[in-house]
Amino acid sequence: MNAAILSPAEYLQQGNMGRHETFAPRYGWLVKGCRAVQEDPHIFKASNAIERLGVGKNMVASIRFWCLCCKLIQPANGGAYQLTELGQKLFTGPKAYDPYLEDEGTLWLLHWQIFLPRLEAVAWPLAFNKCRLASFDIKQLAHFLHQAGQAYERWQEISSHTWERDASCILRMYADDRANGDIDSPFTRLGLLCRVPESNHFTFNIAEKPELPPLIFAAACFSYMHHYAGEGVRTVTLAKLSYDFNSPGVVFKIPESAVGSLLEQAAEALPFFSLEHIAGNLQLHLREKNLTPAQLYWLALEKYYKESK
Repeated sequence: MNAAILSPAEYLQQGNMGRHETFAPRYGWLVKGCRAVQEDPHIFKASNAIERLGVGKNMVASIRFWCLCCKLIQPANGGAYQLTELGQKLFTGPKAYDPYLEDEGTLWLLHWQIFLPRLEAVAWPLAFNKCRLASFDIKQLAHFLHQAGQAYERWQEISSHTWERDASCILRMYADDRANGDIDSPFTRLGLLCRVPESNHFTFNIAEKPELPPLIFAAACFSYMHHYAGEGVRTVTLAKLSYDFNSPGVVFKIPESAVGSLLEQAAEALPFFSLEHIAGNLQLHLREKNLTPAQLYWLALEKYYKESK
């Protein structure tokens, strides 16, 4: 069911640089992109795409990129695109989970999807997994990304200017900067990046995230097991879920205590898994042998959206 599990370095080597055209995802873009693909799989190559999507040429490319990055669409034959199962279930059809992207839980979910292979924007996992700077401005984050990229042959020739564009995009995507009038990206609502008061510096918010829905977090844990833990794995330690490459704890910037608390809450609503002490370690354990992590991902999402309506 899953492809071969690669090492973090292999995932990063096979990824892409961000093709966001300097734009962070804006309000309405992801829904608009999915519905446009549903109506016309060739929309992004259409001569009138600018008029139909109501944005500029570079923004058309950016909408395509962010829909790919969040795993809402995927390439099809002949240069066309098609909706993924997630894109269909979230935004299209009479039973769409969140047709107007009004549920903040959907933003947490889409943020998670960015870190699943294939990595469409390697700067994001580099920043979230490897950046240990207490605070940083755009140039400092760009310098860090440039230096981190030197460890991977594919990214060694990327210019510092390209990394700076990615650093700027990350900050505009996540940093709540309403004081400066910048509220274009819905992902600022997640509170993952904060501006340091009275400065041009930012810092990752590594505190607990009370707004992160437990079932969305559980879905991310099942997704992590499916993509990163290997075929047939039915237990994973809280330490791995908290600290490993592209783990939910790292992607959502929460401490191990919050990982355990969120999973305990989710287990009350979804009885197919439990937290158990095994060999001295607290582990997430899948109870139902006939349910795979991929299936549990969808069950967790179905339960969440059913309860949130």
